[in-house]
Amino acid sequence: MRKVIAAFKISADGKYAAPHGYPDWVNGWPDEYGSWLTTEIDACVLGGQMYPLYEQYWTRVLDAPNEIHPLSGNMPTAAEVEWSEFASKTPHYVVSSKLTSVTWPNTRILADLDAVAAMKQEHGKDIYLMGGASIAGAAIDAGLVDELRLIVYPLIVGEGKALFSSSARHAMELHKVEQLPEGRLSMVYGIGR
Repeated sequence: MRKVIAAFKISADGKYAAPHGYPDWVNGWPDEYGSWLTTEIDACVLGGQMYPLYEQYWTRVLDAPNEIHPLSGNMPTAAEVEWSEFASKTPHYVVSSKLTSVTWPNTRILADLDAVAAMKQEHGKDIYLMGGASIAGAAIDAGLVDELRLIVYPLIVGEGKALFSSSARHAMELHKVEQLPEGRLSMVYGIGR
């Protein structure tokens, strides 16, 4: 069975985004996750609230890899350019009851998480649940997430959007922890049922 892997970059106080919706403390999205992003997955799942910013961000990186990105204020990193190329060829699934159309290549809309449960039973590599927080919390509550990968930044954001919106308690088992440059931590957890 395929695993669903959720991965987020968060502040030390558990925020995945600033109040305006963009985590301005992140410098390079796929950096630090390692090669699993492009070698271990063959499908991406995200929620309808996250999709518009995702499509906007990665379309810009794909179309203008040598220009400063207007959302981040930085040049795209080599890993971001690699991800934008990989992502444009990789199936994406947006779980939403409100969206009626999408423009990102190889993307389709799913009505609910039952379709993600069915995807887990299909043949293939693992599935990357990239967010946002609402869909991640719902998928964890539904028992669909097998692994949670976090990059924790040494920063207290204060006001911001909290990552975990799960409605129940879920035990996790630490599988791996690694110290990264500039005080960041990479943690990989298995999620108990």
